[in-house]
Amino acid sequence: MKDCLLRVAENKQLGKDLFKMVLAGDVSAITAPGQFINIKLDGLFLRRPISVNDADGKTVTIIYKVVGKGTEMLCKMEPGQELMVLTGLGNGFDPGAAGDKPLLIGGGIGTAPMYMLAKQLLAMGKPVKVVMGFNGKDDVFYEEEFKALGCDVQVTTVDGSKGIKGFVTDALPEDSTYFYACGPEPMLKAVYKAAKMSGELSFEERMGCGFGACMGCSCKTLTGYKRICKDGPVMKKEEILWED
Repeated sequence: MKDCLLRVAENKQLGKDLFKMVLAGDVSAITAPGQFINIKLDGLFLRRPISVNDADGKTVTIIYKVVGKGTEMLCKMEPGQELMVLTGLGNGFDPGAAGDKPLLIGGGIGTAPMYMLAKQLLAMGKPVKVVMGFNGKDDVFYEEEFKALGCDVQVTTVDGSKGIKGFVTDALPEDSTYFYACGPEPMLKAVYKAAKMSGELSFEERMGCGFGACMGCSCKTLTGYKRICKDGPVMKKEEILWED
């Protein structure tokens, strides 16, 4: 974990309330897909945790949706402005567990961290299948970017305006060896119940500190309570206990 001063290199709109930001600086602490950063914003007490979309040691890319005061401030930032950012937070996904046919499942903004994971799995020689779930066609993003990498991409929309009508669970292939999923908790719970193979789930959670000190984002597992920011955000399917 590093607290670094990063410079905004790019901040552009991808869709309705959806933005892509590239931050430049020392991001060497980011070592695994599925990790996140925690951004300090002037005038706000709590930092804003956002998943890493991609990183190369010199830049980190995030994709965020404007949902409140913090992300509203982010979307107005211009190239050249600077931010204090905690980097290298969370455990990330384990690409080594993928088996021969990995499946990547993203729901809404939870699709973003799957991009860096897909790149790593493809570099390992794995054929990558991606299932992306959105409310409607206007919410879909990064479909072409995943295809450009060489992924087999399937889009689902709740209203049927693009791809398969329904949810990501309506498009799960039968022959996948291992899954990686990120998205809202109802989607993760549905994937947990529907997927026949083992896998990893990345939880989206509001966090206080982002590094395990405040215990504000704990969840119940087979081995006791774990902190999503420190022990996660990625959890193995077999260790999760769902509370109804």
